[in-house]
Amino acid sequence: MAVPLAWPGEGTLMSLLSRYFFKELTVFVVFTLAGLLGLYTFFDLIAELAELGKGGYRLLDAVLFVLMRAPGNAYELMPIAVLIGAIFALASLSGHSELTVMRAAGVSVRRLLAWLLLTGAVYATLTVALGEFVVPQAERWANQHRLSATKKMLVGEFRSGVWVKDDRQIVNIGEMLPDLTILGVRIYEFGDKLELSRIIESQTGRHENGRWRLDTVRETRFGKDLQAINMVTPATLEWRTAITPEMLAVLLVSPDQMSARALYSYIDHLERNKQETGRYQLALWGKLFYPLACLSMMVIALPFAQGQRRSANVGTQLFIGILAGLAFHFLNRVVVFLGQLNQWPAPLVVSIPTLLFMALALVLLWRQERR
Repeated sequence: MAVPLAWPGEGTLMSLLSRYFFKELTVFVVFTLAGLLGLYTFFDLIAELAELGKGGYRLLDAVLFVLMRAPGNAYELMPIAVLIGAIFALASLSGHSELTVMRAAGVSVRRLLAWLLLTGAVYATLTVALGEFVVPQAERWANQHRLSATKKMLVGEFRSGVWVKDDRQIVNIGEMLPDLTILGVRIYEFGDKLELSRIIESQTGRHENGRWRLDTVRETRFGKDLQAINMVTPATLEWRTAITPEMLAVLLVSPDQMSARALYSYIDHLERNKQETGRYQLALWGKLFYPLACLSMMVIALPFAQGQRRSANVGTQLFIGILAGLAFHFLNRVVVFLGQLNQWPAPLVVSIPTLLFMALALVLLWRQERR
């Protein structure tokens, strides 16, 4: 993978060193990610074994479900893999005195930092691609496959199903099949003065050619005193609404696994209907800041390598680096939970772990260079 990591104007030696540096980082990061992904996949499969036999759910179904969830695990593990892989790569370069030779050849700490940031930018871009295009669809396929295999249906958080507000309509959907066919639909429509004007009941609804088609419909219209004055039972009815299958797919994919585009669209829909958006705002801002964690992880790996030059206990440094990666993972989850609980501003909440680790790395580098 040829990536021009040398700055413009650098000589041939620096260009060769930068490419070698990138290759070593890539090898260790990729192997670390593969190892962590294999571990997560194994534990996911163990967890799925308890579901075997439910509605025809077989071992092959469990394996397919776990494999389709692998991109989501890769997205979550990317910053940790970048940190651990970078520490191992720099430890290897330091252990073979290659890092010392690079420094003697004129590679400053600032230049090493620039190479690390450029390499981290590659993984940050890969993280964005996974989060926007691969993970949402893979998670949806995984959950659809699991629901189909176990013969389960989707229901909302309430016993009566899921409730959605769209302008002057309040919609109740009893159940939803994995193919996003909706069952037990009730639509309560209100007039200009917020009086109930009609109720539409349908057994099934399907989204075809950009529109919803409701089957086996019963429609009740109301007068001014809310007395039923007209009842219609058409065979099918075209339902005009801003609600799309993608919005209902929130039941299949959690906010953290949705793309930034889907989150932005859903937040806009909630705001227009004056509904709570806090959880989705956090997920959206998390999507924007999470790739930057790869840059922070690359930067924080350098102080460990610098420390290894001055210390024979490389294993301790590596162990501390791994703990740092795990600390970032859990800190990210704790801060998001506290942000939801206390309704803190979403940009502040999601930026705290990344900026904190970046500041820690810069402070460690500054202290080491002063010695």
